Parts: sequence; structure tokens; C-alpha cells
Amino acid sequence: MQRQFWRLIATGITSAEAALAVGVSVPVGSRWYRHAGGMSPISLAEPIGRYLSFEEREEIAILHAQAKGVREIAREIGRDPGTVSRELRRNAATRAGKLEYRATVAQWKAQQSAKRPKAAVESRIVV
Repeated sequence: MQRQFWRLIATGITSAEAALAVGVSVPVGSRWYRHAGGMSPISLAEPIGRYLSFEEREEIAILHAQAKGVREIAREIGRDPGTVSRELRRNAATRAGKLEYRATVAQWKAQQSAKRPKAAVESRIVV
């Protein structure tokens, strides 16, 4: 949704028009624009190949909720079982003491971890 918002901004329309076009309120669109300083914080191109798309994450969430196994989920979305297993492990949230996978949370986590620049390795080491 934000990617489409920023694509519309790049065409020259206002943040209010872009917000309404992608289905969010004008204040939300204005906040996205203001917080980013008017510059897109994410790549405008859809990620392909290597990374899971939001649609794939939604499919994983649905199939996982239906108690499907990792290999069956992988077959249905056309990905390696290791990719699905890693996705479920990294992006599951604990709710009421059990792990729960949500596509929106997983997508947000993936976008946050993909942001650049990264902190230097030395600053991430905890002694």
C-alpha cells in the first residue's frame, strides 16, 4: 500500500490525492509523507525472486492457520521448504503464550530489516 502511495507521489500528485487513491485517510497519507521528509523510504520497485511478497506471506498465514505443514505450504506457493520454515520461525509473534504468524507483521518486520544503512557490526555486538 505504501509502495503504491509513493509511486503516485512520484507522478506529481499531492499526498492527499495519493492517500485517497490507495484507500487510506488523508491524515495517514500526510503522516507518511511528513515522516519520510517527502522522500520515499522504500524502493518503488516490487521485490521479485529472492524475497517473499506480501501475497506469499498472506498465503503462508492462511495455510499455517489451517494447520498445513511446512512442506505442503512450500509446494502450494512454489518456494523451498527452508524458506517457509525460516519465514515462520523469524516472523511469528507470541500471543497468549503461543506462536502466531501474521502476514502484515511479517511484512513489516521484513521491510524494517531491509532498511539501509545498517549499523556497523561492532555496534551490534553485545558483550
